[in-house]
Amino acid sequence: MGQAQPTEQTEEIDVAALQDMYKKFLTECPSGVLFLHEFKRFFGVDATGEASEYAENMFRAFDKNGDNTIDFLEFVAALNLVFRGDLQHKLRWSFKVYDKDGNGFIDKTELRAIIDSIYRIKRVSKKDPETPQLSADEVCERIFKVIDVDGDGQITLEEFLEGAQKDPWILNILRLDMNPSGWVLEQRRKSAFF
Repeated sequence: MGQAQPTEQTEEIDVAALQDMYKKFLTECPSGVLFLHEFKRFFGVDATGEASEYAENMFRAFDKNGDNTIDFLEFVAALNLVFRGDLQHKLRWSFKVYDKDGNGFIDKTELRAIIDSIYRIKRVSKKDPETPQLSADEVCERIFKVIDVDGDGQITLEEFLEGAQKDPWILNILRLDMNPSGWVLEQRRKSAFF
């Protein structure tokens, strides 16, 4: 009956911190679940702002059971992925963000929508104040050229995982989605949740 339990990565979870997080979660979400509008408010995202679509895609990816809510277990799993997940897990999560319709494939429309969101977030956050060297369409074409191995116009999870890991440029382009912890931390600073 210690205060910590080892995880798969042999890191320890502080039970007291987890209990405190649960109390705060229930304070923010008395129903025990987080709805999309609460998720956006939690991260300080304006309903129509630049990060709104990205937040919606993150919400959908974190909603493991597809019930349009995030319960505490999904919330903790999401935070664990964001802050402790390995490259493979983050790429799988990133694939879910890109696959907006959940059909198991990423098409050019889905990819372009996320690339547009990433560009808008980077411009607004001043992380990339310059106009991008490549347009969103050019980025999509280059990603599809490298990753869509069979040329069918759709990227499967397997193609996504292999392509992102073998091409450093593509991995760098996907960095905001692949490693969402920077975005989460930035948005969380605006919130008093933690």
